[in-house]
Amino acid sequence: MKKLSVNNKNIDKILVLDFGSQYTQLIARRVRESDVYSEILPWDIDETKIKDLDPKGIILSGGPNSVTKSFTPRIPQIVFELSIPVLGICYGMQTLAEQMGGHVVSVDQKEFGHSELEIHNDSRLFHGIDKKLNVWMSHGDQVQDLPDGFKLLASTKTAPIAAMQHENLPYYAIQFHPEVTHTNHGEDILNNFILNICAANTDWRMDDLIASRIDEIKNQVQGNKVLLGLSGGVDSSVTAALLNKAIGKKLTCVFVDNGLLRKGEADQVMQTFKENMNLNVIKSDSKEIFLRHLKNIEDPEQKRKVIGRTFIDVFDAEAIKLKDIKFLAQGTIYPDVIESSGSESKEARVIKSHHNVGGLPEEMELDLVEPLRDLFKDEVRRMGIELGIPKEMIDRHPFPGPGLGVRIIGEITKEKTKILQEADHIFIEELINADLYDSVSQAFAVLLPVKSVGVVGDERRYAEVIALRAVETVDFMTAKWAHLPYEFLENVSNRIVNEIEDVSRVVFDISSKPPATIEWE
Repeated sequence: MKKLSVNNKNIDKILVLDFGSQYTQLIARRVRESDVYSEILPWDIDETKIKDLDPKGIILSGGPNSVTKSFTPRIPQIVFELSIPVLGICYGMQTLAEQMGGHVVSVDQKEFGHSELEIHNDSRLFHGIDKKLNVWMSHGDQVQDLPDGFKLLASTKTAPIAAMQHENLPYYAIQFHPEVTHTNHGEDILNNFILNICAANTDWRMDDLIASRIDEIKNQVQGNKVLLGLSGGVDSSVTAALLNKAIGKKLTCVFVDNGLLRKGEADQVMQTFKENMNLNVIKSDSKEIFLRHLKNIEDPEQKRKVIGRTFIDVFDAEAIKLKDIKFLAQGTIYPDVIESSGSESKEARVIKSHHNVGGLPEEMELDLVEPLRDLFKDEVRRMGIELGIPKEMIDRHPFPGPGLGVRIIGEITKEKTKILQEADHIFIEELINADLYDSVSQAFAVLLPVKSVGVVGDERRYAEVIALRAVETVDFMTAKWAHLPYEFLENVSNRIVNEIEDVSRVVFDISSKPPATIEWE
């Protein structure tokens, strides 16, 4: 199996070196919002990959470790040899200080949350910014002694050295997080680094990107036929539109009805793609195949793997029927790659596998073309609008590749799937009726692996429990639970219990990400 990736050699890049922060992807997104390409690599990546990327600057992310302990992550030597600007954030600042001769200590009074930063000395990093501003802190260690050649830039009440820079080298470091919205002027600070200090060109633009991706697809495919698996979600829809512009009728789309879709979705997807987008779409009714393969499987990772492998089995079967198919196209996006530890870290920890990434067998006969592999979700949506995909499709809430398979906790059965489809349909329908659908980023129902006693009319009911999940987020890397009105939730709960006789109780999930993930599995 050969993976075909995107070539970005001709544009300026900012490298985000990941030390394990929950905000690493947010840093990369903030860079791209300034129309500069960013890429994330783990701190322990092969140093030749950093050199080959040829970045204009490097941002060192935060992380959960302490530099006061042995064998914790450190900046690779190649970073200091490239003679390019470096910005350390939180842990990135601490390890920069430690490696350049400063001293970092663990402190009793940790800082988590808002803090007032006072800027003492002028710096290009803080150009045009007030001398005092609110920033977001999240640390238990801090720099106690400046490294040789560094000067103090700013402090807070509990962190005397909250920002510093080297007097001769383009090295900057800050204890707070400019990438989060809680930090005032965080965008300005990052822009000062990216645009002024690194002098990166703003050549990461959507219209240019679409044209270049079309050319890249043509060069990859070389006139061969491509098979694309459609799910009806944003990622596969945008991939289809992009491929359609690049290769036209050389594209064949296969829509796999795996039985784990939302209520009525199979018919809706076929109608949308055939009528609205005029694509060549073949429907593969594979509900029974998926159910058979998933029988007696409860582990969420195993379910994802089985669903991913079954997808590929179906695609291979369809490819044989179609003849001369050389490529399999996928709507893999950048968070899929990162969350599946696809970044080649020696210490990579899988959060969850994605059927677009972790579920692909090595013996798969088709080469991959993945034109969205380095795009974040918001960039994919922007591309979809530019490509003319209907807004109602683009603005639809995300739906996981394994579908309801990761929203049915435990073993998947036909009966459980029908219950969840009905509950989810009621929840989404009421969100739309109450004009709340667009105010939340993602909403869905989950079928829990427990039963609960209820009373309906004069009868006792011992039946399933449904959890409702609704979150607000910008990047889907962090999210907070949506504070939906009590009256609305009451109405949804009443409808679900009254209309679905196999449900006795409804609960509402008030967990944020982190520590929870958005999906339950």
